[in-house]
Amino acid sequence: MQSGITASQELASQFNTLLGSDTHFGLLVTIAKEQLLPLALLTASSPSNSFASNITSLLTPRIKTNEALYIILRRYSSAPALVAVTYVPDSAPVRQKMLFAATRLTLVRELGSEHFRETIFATLPTELTPAGFEKHDAHTALDAPLTEEERTLGDVKRAEQEAGVGTGAREIHLSKNLAMPVTEEVLAGLKELAAGNGTGLIMLKINPETEVVELVPSSAAPSSIPELVDTISATDPRFTFYRFSHEHGSSANSPVLFFYTCPAKAGTKAIKFRMMYPLMKRAVLTIAEKEAGLQIEKKFEVEEPSEITEESVLEELHPKVEAKKAFSRPKRPGR
Repeated sequence: MQSGITASQELASQFNTLLGSDTHFGLLVTIAKEQLLPLALLTASSPSNSFASNITSLLTPRIKTNEALYIILRRYSSAPALVAVTYVPDSAPVRQKMLFAATRLTLVRELGSEHFRETIFATLPTELTPAGFEKHDAHTALDAPLTEEERTLGDVKRAEQEAGVGTGAREIHLSKNLAMPVTEEVLAGLKELAAGNGTGLIMLKINPETEVVELVPSSAAPSSIPELVDTISATDPRFTFYRFSHEHGSSANSPVLFFYTCPAKAGTKAIKFRMMYPLMKRAVLTIAEKEAGLQIEKKFEVEEPSEITEESVLEELHPKVEAKKAFSRPKRPGR
């Protein structure tokens, strides 16, 4: 099932209005009724107003601490002139945070990525002030010597950190009316794994065009961790659920493990696509546990699949307990 969130005709019309005149400073966008809808067109009182003054007078009064928002701003005098800001405050509803984070690429893609010079992910109102943009510019200037791939990888790292900010240990409660960002095949596969059927392996990927989680076709049935590592892609990110059947001591064990792998190999599409994965990981885990009924024993996050070893997995599953030595009371003097 796809999320169904697309750009509305009203948004396309308002965006064309923004492009058509320099007097318009920006456009605010929200998600409602499974669509990207325009909220307000920000028009400067004078074309000569500075970016900072427009931010203070037009944008700041509309920023709320508990409501996510997409913000399109005219920032540069030459093309591409626009910047796309995804504002997802920590105190926004969890469902809203998930939708806005997962749909940020859709907004830019459907309006035309050629119009945008950069995209920014913000979680604090202070980041959307003149001082906040100056700080962003200073940070970007420090990054200038980096290659495009290195800058993209840095954005990914920041997105991975931002994806966890403000969520803590709170659960995402998915309502029955919420369209899941996964296909029917994914949900069916997870349920089969939960029931102890199938090959014991479910690998998932995100389709970069639709931003929907899909099943990775595979007939592999790894019987050990090394065989599992050979099965996981060494170039593209993956969400992997694996039932690890093994013996420990004198008992048989079959825990379900979750692996999030995100290779950092330069020159591959993994670098460009991987930013979506930390934003979608929590939703995937929630669907697996709440909708499919999976009981996940341990979760692992690594960059390269080769970092996964049977020894490290077993140490996590069966930590060694050090035997406590009996306390010996010291002898009294003179004895």
